Amino acid sequence: MMRFAAGVEYDGTAYSGWQIQAHAPSVQAHVERALSRVAAHPLSVVAAGRTDAGVHASHQVIHFDTQARRSQHGWLLGGNVHLPADINLIWVREVTGDFHARFSASARRYRYLILNRRARSSLYRDRACWHHHSLDAAAMAQGAAGLIGEHDFSSFRAAQCQSRTPMRCVNQVAVRRRGDFVWIDIEANAFLHHMVRNIAGTLMAVGRGERAPDWVIRVLEARDRRAGGATAPATGLYLTDVRYPARFSIPSGVAIWPV
Repeated sequence: MMRFAAGVEYDGTAYSGWQIQAHAPSVQAHVERALSRVAAHPLSVVAAGRTDAGVHASHQVIHFDTQARRSQHGWLLGGNVHLPADINLIWVREVTGDFHARFSASARRYRYLILNRRARSSLYRDRACWHHHSLDAAAMAQGAAGLIGEHDFSSFRAAQCQSRTPMRCVNQVAVRRRGDFVWIDIEANAFLHHMVRNIAGTLMAVGRGERAPDWVIRVLEARDRRAGGATAPATGLYLTDVRYPARFSIPSGVAIWPV
């Protein structure tokens, strides 16, 4: 039995999320079906994280086990032949048996992309959160800085989150603007359900001037979801990188525009 890891890129607009659902289309179902056809036997895949409905990925990481002997290039080309245009494998490589896409990961990185202008967009309607009120990216960055470190993130956790603990460690967070786009990059050891979208909604309240930057810390310390801002739409969220110990030789994430 051999184990392979792969990077997956997808536009999540048409899907119920990564995970297989009984009565809704999922990214996982398409990937498993495509790789099973290449392997000529049924196989299942394990992902680094379960993205929600409408959420995108430029670098989801998966692993799968198989007895089929195919080259890495064969898995890549063969898999993509059987995938729809909005899902693609971007690399495939053989890994050691102790590699696990989820449990071996040391950090995950997301980008939340906001189109900040008065007019909505046809091109970005499913690829960015449209926000017509002007946002102060510098104030948002000031507020976001208080999230760095290990904290109880209950205030940014969805009610249906199944994690056993609300403790997470945020390694980096940045807010930047280029033209009409504002984006939030955040890296943590792991994320709670809707954590990034809830952080984005809270930071946008700061960006609109409705709250001062230090309000973000007060929301964090409240440990109560009702204390924070609204949950931002899924359309702006991208999984952009999953980091692993160097011994696994997993490629780095793929940046999305703007960079």
